[in-house]
Amino acid sequence: MNWKQLISNQRLGQEYRHSIRHDDRTEFKRDYDRLIFSAPFRRLQNKTQVFPLPGSVFVHNRLTHSLEVASVGMSLGNDIAAQLTVKHPELQGTMFEQIGQIVSTACLAHDLGNPPFGHSGEKAIQTFFTEGPGKELQKMVTPVFWSDITHFEGNANAFRLLTHQFRGRRPGGFVMTYSTLASIVKYPFASSAAGKKGKFGFFESERENYQHIADEMGIIRLSTPSEPLRYARHPLVYLVEAADDICYEIMDLEDAHKLKILSFEETERLLLGFFDEMGKKRICQRIEEEGVTDPNEKVVYMRACVIGQLENECVKAFVENEENILSGTFKGALIDHISTRQREAYKQCAALSVERIYKSKPVLDVELSGYKIMETLMEQMVQAVMTPDRYYSQQLIGRVSSQYDIHATELETRIMAVIDYISGMTDVYALDVYQKMNGISLPIV
Repeated sequence: MNWKQLISNQRLGQEYRHSIRHDDRTEFKRDYDRLIFSAPFRRLQNKTQVFPLPGSVFVHNRLTHSLEVASVGMSLGNDIAAQLTVKHPELQGTMFEQIGQIVSTACLAHDLGNPPFGHSGEKAIQTFFTEGPGKELQKMVTPVFWSDITHFEGNANAFRLLTHQFRGRRPGGFVMTYSTLASIVKYPFASSAAGKKGKFGFFESERENYQHIADEMGIIRLSTPSEPLRYARHPLVYLVEAADDICYEIMDLEDAHKLKILSFEETERLLLGFFDEMGKKRICQRIEEEGVTDPNEKVVYMRACVIGQLENECVKAFVENEENILSGTFKGALIDHISTRQREAYKQCAALSVERIYKSKPVLDVELSGYKIMETLMEQMVQAVMTPDRYYSQQLIGRVSSQYDIHATELETRIMAVIDYISGMTDVYALDVYQKMNGISLPIV
């Protein structure tokens, strides 16, 4: 793969259209602005990241997380552009110098397809078809569609959200640039190639879109014509992934400390573990010199130092492995290729997060409640599109926005419309619909 082909400002759905520009924004900045002002991005403020949505203590939701990931992504892209344009002078003055903006925009979009209640929402959609009443649908749909819905994945759903032509929208969905779209596809293969982890990058309905984008940019195809479609990653995916890895692991520690799930001493030990003795001493001395005494503020300072350190390490790993990344032979994530001290400290944070944070009572309570809410919504809405002539079905279908093709003649299209509708809900809206379905609450006029 080569950088000049990989960085493309061609827009999906506008390949043969030349529009008049009234300002000096780059095409990649336009992508960023479209996302920032979009309704799906705005809804992220009411979607769970890890902890319950805020009560008296404000913790991260999907929106604040995405903004922070975008900030780190911008730094990663800009730093790598600066180093690689020295290494490859022919890239100076080209669109390659804008990769910071591309990565930042892709970071904004990376969680757009996540359903309400995070991972438990994904599992509720999947298991409705594999374990619940939806099992009976297997004999009514194609094997490819069955594979897509039983592996339902937020990453694939984000690509669909940005590229699918929903009713009433222009062709090409958000009409984003090829490079931005390719940079969000973390798993560039079909659901039939998902394997045990169940991760994939695009539904069958968007397969041609991704294939067109990938082929236009020269992304290496790894599958033969007889195999499920599979590509190498676009190189910038590694930067989006690194920004996400850095933010969610380190910011979850900060949130856990605020919620008193972790003590200050535990949090301090984990964060300072990224530094040698000299580095630890320097950070503690700086905190003392600046007169920071509040434990939360101390954690904020140490967290900032860790993020800066990890960002530098990931830049170094990317530059050192550029050849393998471009040849499609690079294995793992950038975070797996950082220095030993950093990698071990990161693993310690990850291990503690699994045991103490992701299995904490507040998190498990959200997952349990969220799973039940999503399970009920899926059961009621799929039943409605299976029996649309029933009175109650018509009442439920009447709630669905006109952008979703809920009245289609094809069963698969109607089922996908249900998934689009439910996965696009915020946590609070999903709870509200659930309560109304079950007669728990009535609208107040």
